[in-house]
Amino acid sequence: MPTTAPAAHAFADVTASDSTLRRFLHGLPGVDAVGLEARAASLGTRSIKTTAKAHAIDLAISMIDLTTLEGADTPGKVRALAAKAVLPDPTDRTTPTTAAVCVYPDMVATAKAALAGSGVKVASVATAFPAGRAALPVKLADTADAIAAGADEIDMVIDRGAFLAGHYLKVYEQIAAIKAECGDRARLKVIFETGELSTYDNIRRASWLGMMAGADFIKTSTGKVAVNATPANTLLMLEAVRDFRAQTGVQIGVKPAGGIRNTKEAIKFLVLVNETAGADWLDNHWFRFGASSLLNDLLMQRQKLATGRYSGPDYVTVD
Repeated sequence: MPTTAPAAHAFADVTASDSTLRRFLHGLPGVDAVGLEARAASLGTRSIKTTAKAHAIDLAISMIDLTTLEGADTPGKVRALAAKAVLPDPTDRTTPTTAAVCVYPDMVATAKAALAGSGVKVASVATAFPAGRAALPVKLADTADAIAAGADEIDMVIDRGAFLAGHYLKVYEQIAAIKAECGDRARLKVIFETGELSTYDNIRRASWLGMMAGADFIKTSTGKVAVNATPANTLLMLEAVRDFRAQTGVQIGVKPAGGIRNTKEAIKFLVLVNETAGADWLDNHWFRFGASSLLNDLLMQRQKLATGRYSGPDYVTVD
């Protein structure tokens, strides 16, 4: 299986200075926006039959980072979310667990205790989420606190202002520093906030920048802006991880987050994964959904396949 070890050594010359990094990133092939969106739309029309649909639903459930990132989060809410992650459908214990529960750093210890022994990971947003506007020592301390509390995964946000201003080396060095803080203790997901990057070319550049700096996952969004994960921007990121592995041998995960709310949409994303990056990514070690309400719809559709009818509105919990 391909390694997830940072590939920084392979790009030492490229990352030696701002000018060499800019030259590399701006030398990446330009994105054909029309072609990208047409391919994403075309793949979204694939028909998934009953047996394959049942498999896809279980796969999607197992790929969810069940998320609560609200100022009103309480320990009770986090414990309830953790219980749902471990046993999504109490009436059917064959239902897969979710991949992770994603919370703010101050809720990591609560989530870790609630998930003990379950195999469900604890993910924590860090680095001044969601804006990413803080000094590097603050971001490092935020990350260290989350890992010390038990986080298995860190979801960091890049400084979009620095990226859009062309300060690519600053962004690269911050990602590399957070990766070093994570070490072998936590996997690192790097959030680009694709809705603020303006162009597909910028999304491609950010993808390569994050991967070169040591990201274990590249992630579309925080879920806190108007435009989050879309089939097109996720397709572009899947192309990037595919090409990166072909060049370096290093496999990187992808996490679309925000705006994926129902089973039909989730299955479209799984088709994108299979047809673009390949079957190697059809596993929750390499692909995740950042979602909360998506799980409820997957459970409703799963029950419909099993019984032939939809359950009432009280079949799933309200998050």
